Amino acid sequence: MVLLLPVYQPSSHLSELIAEVDGPVVVVDDGSTPPVTGLPCTVLRHPRNLGKGAALRTGLRHIASAFPGSSVVCADADGQHSVSDISAVAARVEQTGHMVLGVRRVRRMPWRSRIGNALTRLLFRATTGRSVRDTQTGLRGYPGDLIPWLLTVPGDRFEYEMSVLVEAAREGHPYSQVEIATTYLNDNASSHFGPVGDALRVYRSLLRF
Repeated sequence: MVLLLPVYQPSSHLSELIAEVDGPVVVVDDGSTPPVTGLPCTVLRHPRNLGKGAALRTGLRHIASAFPGSSVVCADADGQHSVSDISAVAARVEQTGHMVLGVRRVRRMPWRSRIGNALTRLLFRATTGRSVRDTQTGLRGYPGDLIPWLLTVPGDRFEYEMSVLVEAAREGHPYSQVEIATTYLNDNASSHFGPVGDALRVYRSLLRF
């Protein structure tokens, strides 16, 4: 398993997480200022901020080349995801060979995240007929043979992760869900998700289905 961390203006939680991980880690620095340096792992860099989706594809492309056939777990590096939850998602990928979503407990989310997740969850089910408990989770695992497909999914910003779910529903890719801890620091103040622009991009992904 390779851990993929797309980051932009990361805090000290990034180095703390990497220090606890047993295995290869790929960090994609999506145009941070100053650049991310000094980490004991592979660090790829975008010269300017291109968005989370673009950063994920950059990392996936590298992993497909440097670690062919390896499964990958994508996680947020802002303190939300623990090593134990990352390991649980990785283990489920190995067990099933499917895409795996780490789903948070809705009742422990900040109100902004809870309302947004509830709305997208309902719209996703109405649109695709599939039930996903946490459509906005950033903790996801993929078997190695899904990486070429993931590189074809459109979306450069936060909508990419919704597009992955939509395209998986369209093409019949199975998925599993694993409950994870719900940890937010300062009411999720470090999030770079734009409540208007990024939300519109997410809902546009659903409308295209």
